[in-house]
Amino acid sequence: MLCGSAPAVMADGAATEHEQMLNRAGKLLVAYKDSEALALYEQVLKTDADNYEALCKASYLHCRIGDRYTDETSKSDHFEQARNLALRAYALAPEDAEANYVMALALGSSAMIAGPKQRLATIYQVKPFIDKALACDNQHAGAWYILGRWYFKVANLNIAEQAAAKVFFGGIEEKPTNQDAADALTNAIRYNPDNIRYYYDLACVYEEMKDKEACIHTLQQALTVNLETKDELELSRRCKIMMQEVYAKK
Repeated sequence: MLCGSAPAVMADGAATEHEQMLNRAGKLLVAYKDSEALALYEQVLKTDADNYEALCKASYLHCRIGDRYTDETSKSDHFEQARNLALRAYALAPEDAEANYVMALALGSSAMIAGPKQRLATIYQVKPFIDKALACDNQHAGAWYILGRWYFKVANLNIAEQAAAKVFFGGIEEKPTNQDAADALTNAIRYNPDNIRYYYDLACVYEEMKDKEACIHTLQQALTVNLETKDELELSRRCKIMMQEVYAKK
């Protein structure tokens, strides 16, 4: 359920062509053909700059594609484009779950390659967007995933980060725990049980909590997910390695 209504697609003849391109792009996205899907969404935006669906999906894809690069220049370029697109989507529908989700995703992605102060600043910037996305749609798996990551990061700030947060931002009011992170990631899995990354990150949280049984159970679930991409195969490999390491500690 969404709080606000997403902007309508154009009503003239161009709308039909755009709907066809959006439909093709959506199928490519589901098939993990990210670059091809992004090209179609960007093609729509060339003639319909305020197409809400294209803005949200293009922002999401820039984050997903940028995350795969190892060099910061390429990452930064994709994440900056993701942020700009998310801002445009948010301007159109600030009450909609998807606009808030892509804002949180783009800001969080940019923080990955930012300096320590900017990463801490992002903690404050991201949370309201996550909260709004979930207030609009409490079954939004992606938003639950970002919330879980947020909880885990804040729960495990080191002493230097805690001190910096207090100096620059007056401290962090929320005091989440690793259990909060685990609960949020469990919700992400509940609403999208086919994303192996959710299982992997949940297993990492349980490992931090030293809950070996929960960690192993989560990893076993991860290994039942159908794999489609190289990224997923790599995560599956990491799950197997983690399982071996956890078993060795039992």
